[in-house]
Amino acid sequence: MKYGFSTLVCPGWSWEDVLTSASDLGFDGIELRGLGKEIYLPKTARFALDAVDSVKTELNRLNLTIPCLATGAFLFDASLSEAAQKETIDYIHLAAKLGVPYVRILGDRDPAPGYVDEVAVLNNLHAVLPLAQEKGVTLLIETNGIYADSTKLKELMTSVDSEALGVLWDIHHPFRYFGEQPDDTYNNLAPFIRHIHLKDSVMTDGKIEYRMLGFGDVPYWEAIDLLEKGGYDGFIVLEWVKRWNMYLEEPGIVLPHFLSMMKE
Repeated sequence: MKYGFSTLVCPGWSWEDVLTSASDLGFDGIELRGLGKEIYLPKTARFALDAVDSVKTELNRLNLTIPCLATGAFLFDASLSEAAQKETIDYIHLAAKLGVPYVRILGDRDPAPGYVDEVAVLNNLHAVLPLAQEKGVTLLIETNGIYADSTKLKELMTSVDSEALGVLWDIHHPFRYFGEQPDDTYNNLAPFIRHIHLKDSVMTDGKIEYRMLGFGDVPYWEAIDLLEKGGYDGFIVLEWVKRWNMYLEEPGIVLPHFLSMMKE
C-alpha cells in the first residue's frame, strides 16, 4: 500500500510547503482538494492546464505522485447539474494532463445522509463518464451521504456498470452513519474499490468529533486488514478536514502521527 494526505489537512500551506513536507516525512503522494485559499483547483495558476508540466517535473524529482483530484461536484441536484458537470469535466481534463488516475465526485453533499435525487445522480454520471473513459480517467463515487450505505452504492455501481467509475471507500462514513462493520462494507464494494480515505472520530453528545488515528473508535485496522488480504495496493489517504474545522490539530502533528501509525 501507499500513503498520502489530502490538502484539506493543510489549507494554509503553499504548494512548495506541501511538496516539501510530503517528501521530508516520507509520503508517497498527495491528494489535491484545493490549494491555499482556492478550493477549485483548475482556477489556481499552479494548476492551469498550460502550466502543469512543471508540477509533474517537481513530483518526479521528489518521487511523489498525485493519486486523486477531489472535486466538490455534487451530482444529487438536477437544478445544479450544469455546474456539477462542468466542474467534473474541468477536473477530468486536469487529471488527464497531470497523469492522475482518479477524480473524486460526490453523490450526496455532506458526510451525513441527506436528500438525493437519484435520477439526477444517474443522469449526471452518464453525461460525464464518456469523457472520463476517453481520457483514461476513473471517476470515484465516495462512500458519503446516502452512498455511505454500501448496499445502495453497490446498486448504483451495478446499475451504471462502467469501467470509468469506481469507489472511494471513506472508511469512516459507513461505520459512523450506518453502523456498518468493515467486512460488510468491503464485501459489498470490494470489486469497485480504487482509493481509500482514512480518519477517526468519537461521538460526543450525539455529535461527531474527529480524532487523530487511535484516539477514536472507528475500526479502521479491520478495514486495512481486509484490504491487505484482498490484494489492495493503492493509496490510503489521510483526510484530516482542517479546512472545514480549524480547531483540529495542526498538520505538523497529524501527518507524522498518521504515517507512523500506518507504517507500524
